[in-house]
Amino acid sequence: MDGILMRALGSFSRLRACALAGAAAVLLTSITPTAFADAHRGEDVFDANCEACHSVLPGKNKMGPSLAKVVGRTAGTAPNYAYSDAMKGCGLAWQRDKLDAYITKPKAVVPGCKMPFEGLPNARDRADLIDYLAAAGGN
Repeated sequence: MDGILMRALGSFSRLRACALAGAAAVLLTSITPTAFADAHRGEDVFDANCEACHSVLPGKNKMGPSLAKVVGRTAGTAPNYAYSDAMKGCGLAWQRDKLDAYITKPKAVVPGCKMPFEGLPNARDRADLIDYLAAAGGN
């Protein structure tokens, strides 16, 4: 039945259907996890993975530095925290893409950093976490 219908619609309709399918495929592959990031879910990701060592309160350092206003901040510059030489000298600005890469595998982005966390492999978790950090830190 499908073959008969396609022949009846003719080549113009087939071309239109193929173009529409191609456009839909391009659209779906261009959607990234950050397009659907959820700061509320990111708080849960923070609590499960980061909260033991970090705070989002300004000036409240723990084992790791405060992550208040981390989005956009230069790496190694939170006040009153003893950063590793590697972090102080890396020259990164914590834009979303750099945070995403760092949270994925910290030691690959800043070799010699002292953060013991191995990384967060799930892209959606990272996107949600970054949205939470941006909202919680007042960025």
